[in-house]
Amino acid sequence: MVDRRLQYVVATARYGSFTAAAEQIGVTQSAITKSVADLEQQLGYSLFNRNARGVLLTEEGRAFVERATRLLDETQDLLRGSSIGSDPYAAVLRIGVCPASLESLLLEPLSTLSARHPKIRFDIVGGTFDRVVQQLRAGAIDVAFGYEAAFEQQPDFRREPLPPVPTTFFVKHGHPILTCNNVTIADVAKYDLIVPSGSAPHDFAWRQIYEEAGVDPHERLHIIDYFPIVARLVHETTAIGLVSIPYTNTRTFKSRFARVPFLELLPLPPLCCATRLRWTPRPAVRAFIRACREKLPSSPVSASVPAAATAASQA
Repeated sequence: MVDRRLQYVVATARYGSFTAAAEQIGVTQSAITKSVADLEQQLGYSLFNRNARGVLLTEEGRAFVERATRLLDETQDLLRGSSIGSDPYAAVLRIGVCPASLESLLLEPLSTLSARHPKIRFDIVGGTFDRVVQQLRAGAIDVAFGYEAAFEQQPDFRREPLPPVPTTFFVKHGHPILTCNNVTIADVAKYDLIVPSGSAPHDFAWRQIYEEAGVDPHERLHIIDYFPIVARLVHETTAIGLVSIPYTNTRTFKSRFARVPFLELLPLPPLCCATRLRWTPRPAVRAFIRACREKLPSSPVSASVPAAATAASQA
């Protein structure tokens, strides 16, 4: 059988800490920490750089985890027997989403993919751009889903363009900003803004809103990916949030919130799926990309937002 230390290393690389890996595997944190340390001693080099927030792969660690991941996948396929040979989609498809607030966009693509290939299994993890990039390089995920501009500076990735999704600011009913005839940067800068994590290339745009109004962005910006929390804060405070324009047409949204006409004239950022350039995407990955192209909601206009958060989940 495959050395279980390989599983421990791959899980640690994927979840970013020994503690998180232990919780996922179902062993103690000390067991994983000791096993990885023993393996590093045997190899003669460090697989991870440790810090207070968790671990990051070293250069040698990335190469090791990439090979270990492929070995574990091949072992699982082998143990499943002949069924995998008759159906190349009968395997786990590991998808990284960055920022995590984009996860709701995958509802229709994944539903379509599951209907076409019933034996496919999904393993979806949301996180910051840096975390998802690390996982993709390490082979801990098969494909990353996020904003294309964020992946443009990654020469070792293959980018598959996807339709952009229009996003807008939203507030609760009765919010003072709704009385403005033409909402300006100065109007927006009066209030807190809730944005998703790692929303490159738009991090600068959010800071610029406050800087142009002479306000310290650190005093106004909230970084939250989970939309129900965003909706709760927007409903109970004067904070401004971000939401996908298709969702604003729902009865649930209209009963509690209103759109703020501010972002719609700015360029619409495209999405993409990213894969490792050195590896040929598996059939399941290609099928996922095709489903995204077919089922992602698209804008009926040619221009829209520089935004990130979406809301296919209930408010």
